[in-house]
This record gives sequence, structure tokens and C-alpha cells, in this order.
Amino acid sequence: MTESLRPELQALQQRLQRTLDEQRVEACERRHAAGYRTARENLNDLVDAGSFQEYGQLAVAAQRTRRDYFDLQTSTAGDGVITGTATINAARVGPRAARVAVVVNDYAVLAGTQGFFHHRKLDRICALAEKHHLPVVMYTEGGGGRPGDTDVLTHIAGLHVESFSAWARLSGTVPRIAVNNGYCFAGNAALFGCADFTIATRSSWIGMAGPAMIEGGGLGKVAATEIGPLDSQLKNGVVDLAADDEAQATALAQQLLGYFQGPVDDWSCVDQAPLRDLVPEDRRWAYPVRKVIETLADTGSFLELRRVYGRGIITGFMRLEGLPVALIANDCQQLGGAVDAESAEKAARFLQLCNAFGLPVVSLTDTPGFMVGPASEREAAVRRMSSLFIAGASLRVPVIAVFLRKGYGLGAMAMTGGSFVAPVYAAAWPTGEFGGMGLEGAVRLGYRKELEAIADETEREQLFEQLLAKLYEAGKATEAASFLEIDAVIDPVDTRLTVLHALRTAGVCPQRVEPADPEGQWTQ
Repeated sequence: MTESLRPELQALQQRLQRTLDEQRVEACERRHAAGYRTARENLNDLVDAGSFQEYGQLAVAAQRTRRDYFDLQTSTAGDGVITGTATINAARVGPRAARVAVVVNDYAVLAGTQGFFHHRKLDRICALAEKHHLPVVMYTEGGGGRPGDTDVLTHIAGLHVESFSAWARLSGTVPRIAVNNGYCFAGNAALFGCADFTIATRSSWIGMAGPAMIEGGGLGKVAATEIGPLDSQLKNGVVDLAADDEAQATALAQQLLGYFQGPVDDWSCVDQAPLRDLVPEDRRWAYPVRKVIETLADTGSFLELRRVYGRGIITGFMRLEGLPVALIANDCQQLGGAVDAESAEKAARFLQLCNAFGLPVVSLTDTPGFMVGPASEREAAVRRMSSLFIAGASLRVPVIAVFLRKGYGLGAMAMTGGSFVAPVYAAAWPTGEFGGMGLEGAVRLGYRKELEAIADETEREQLFEQLLAKLYEAGKATEAASFLEIDAVIDPVDTRLTVLHALRTAGVCPQRVEPADPEGQWTQ
């Protein structure tokens, strides 16, 4: 017969149970009625089963002087935030590489607001992440700062908390992924915006102030659903990835984190032969470059960030034979592939993150250069486009450049780390063409007098086409390679192999440690 538990152990178990969903029935029902999951349901879906170690589970809101303490243990469980460490993706990358810190804001506690002990828990987990080099996944739903913590008598405004600086200080040290569903205002939005990568569901509203603060500032009454809806935050680049719901957002967080956890053994790819025909024979026709990317990448491994922001340059991650790499690519279906101010700034930030976290970069280049003209300059083109050169010059990770077609002017140089000699390897497909500026513009500018001297429009167009063909022959990929301006011209079907060879040359192609290592570490 099993002996009964000692009273103090029974009391502990009962206290812990009051923080779980089974004892918080009304709060759980409200979440489910809204179509949302509870904080612990998101947590359990995110982390590997049995791996979570919680910090500060017994905290309650600092409101003992105004509310019943027993009630606080359930209604303000954890002071509105679950923090701890766990593993994610351990079955694929091994337990050591899978280590993470996790923060899940609990909207069922005082609308997810940030109280005194809430901040203490954030500070603690950020310090652990910094010391032990743990990536962080944070669910950010919540209403910002909380004014009702009456137990706190040692400060006035409460602005001497360290949570925001501690979270921001992790920038460039460990990958930080923010996931949001529902309302995310004020301090919660600041945490979301500070993250390296941001994921939000269709039911997300994200803003630096909620309705109460807006009204208090004399700016009128607005509905919470008018503040920072997802469509707006996608277009302005605040959100990297959109998800239909919390389940998909969690899956995206797991996939995104995986690129920073190292290689995987299970991979496959499609037949590479179709690459030979994806670029049209007519150089003036556009083509869907995402088909090129999806063919090159391991099956199902390509994940694009900020798809509707800075659309001229595609940014994202993929795997090649299980190896995670970063990708930038020109989209010739947007502005003919020209690099505009917005896409340049987007790509520059992306390269900075790749550099910080050690991911090699593959650049699929097809651009006529930087976008020019008065409208472009009104977008701060000089400053924003130049940021791409600064990011490229700062890269410590290798770049491999593959020119699919056009490689013209400063824009092409910016796509390859600032110079055609910056990449470990610079190769072109046979469709590649090069020049100091786009061929059409070069003909019109360089042969203006000759063209203007011909009165007949048909004859003038014939001369234009002749001069254009001459420049194309002089600048096609094989000629550029013969002058050593690029390293090689390759059969498109060999692109994956070419990139992997270049990575091995750079010494960054990892090899998994033999199974005798129980933690399955990987090395470079």
C-alpha cells in the first residue's frame, strides 16, 4: 500500500496545480471561445515533450494588499508569463543544438499585462539566454504595462526595469523569434519589434499603444482592431511571416529556429534538369524566380521572410543536402529586378542577421541595377541603398553568387557583398549578361548622337537593335568569365553542387559528429 504524501508535498502539488489549465477552467473557456489556445497549450505544442523546465511558476501579481492571495494563485498564475528552458527539434538536430529559452505571455492573466514579477521573470530568462547562448522564442500577446501592482512601494513610474534592454541586448548574440496572436500593445509590442524574426497570426493587432493610451493622449477613441492589423504590418515590414492561427505560427517558429540549429540528415530534392529552361530564351521576359529557388532547395526547406515588403529582393532560408543557408534573390517580376530603396534596406538587415548567426549566404542575382529617378530619391535611395554595401562589407560569412541573368551596375555589386570578387565563388548560368549599366540604357546613352542623326524611326530602331546585340555579345557570361570578372559559367543543373563545393572550400560545410557522441553535436 502506497504511503500518503506528507502535508507539505501535498500543499506544493496543489499550489502548482492552481497554475495549470485544469484549475483555470473559466480562463481556458474564454480563450477557446475566442478561437485561441491557452499559453500552456502553445508551450506544449512548441517544445519537445518532457523537456520544459519552468522558472518562476509560483509567482503571482504584486497585488496581495488589494486582492485575496488564494485567488491570485489561480487568476494571476505566474504573474502572466511562463518562462523556462527546453529543447525544440531535438529529434532532428540533437539535444545540445536544440536547447532554447521560452517566454509565453499569458493573456488570460490581466490581459497579458507586464507587472513587477512578470518583469523579474523576463530579466531572469534573458540573463540565462545570454550566459548560456540560448536562442529565445517569445509569444508576445498582451496589453503592455500594468498600473495596478499595489504591493510595489519602491518606485514611482517603474521605468527602471531592465526587461527591454536585456531583451534588446541579446540582438546579434542569439536568435530571437517573436510569435504573436491577438492584441499586442505598448511594452509587448516593443518586445515583438525588438526580435530578430517576427511571426504573427491573421488575428493579430500590434501597436506601440493600445486604445486606452491613445485616448489618454487626446487622440480620440479607436477600436483595438484598428491598431496595427496584420495586413498593415506585413506591408511595412514589421512582420516577417504570417500564419493562419497559433498552430501554424508555432510550426513556423520551429522551422525558423531549425535553420540556426545546424544540419539535418533527412533531406531530398527534386530533379534539377528543369533549371535549364526556367530562364526564358527571350532576355526581355520575366520568370518566377521562386521556382528556381524551390528547385534548388531541399524539398520543403525554403522559408521566405517579408514576402510583401521590399518585393524586389527575396530573402529567406533553405537547406542544401541538409545544410542551412541564407538566400537573397532578385525578383525580375518586380520592377524588372531593379533594387529599390525598400528592398535594399530589407536585404541589408537580413544580411546583418545572417552574419551575426553564422549562416552562409547564397545570392541568386538578376538585376539591371539600382532603381533610379526622382521617385526613387524621394524614398531616401542614397541612404537606404548604400546600407546594402555596408552590410556586405561587414560579412564574415561566405557568400556564393550565382548570376541567373542580368548582372548590371552597382545593384549587382551590392547583391554580391559589394563586389564580384567578394564571393567565395561567383558563377553564372549561360543566360548571364554583364555591364556597367543595363544594355538598353548603355546604347541610348553611349550612342545618342548616332541614333539622333537617323530621322527614320524604323532605321533608328534597327540601329538600336544592332548596337544592343553587339553589347550583349561583348557582355555575355562566357565573355565575362574569359576576362575573369566571374569565376565560371555553369550548367544550371549543377548549381546545387557548385554551391556546396564553394561552401566546402570556405570550410563551413558541417559534418555531423559520429553517433558515439550522445549529444549529436555538429562542427564546422
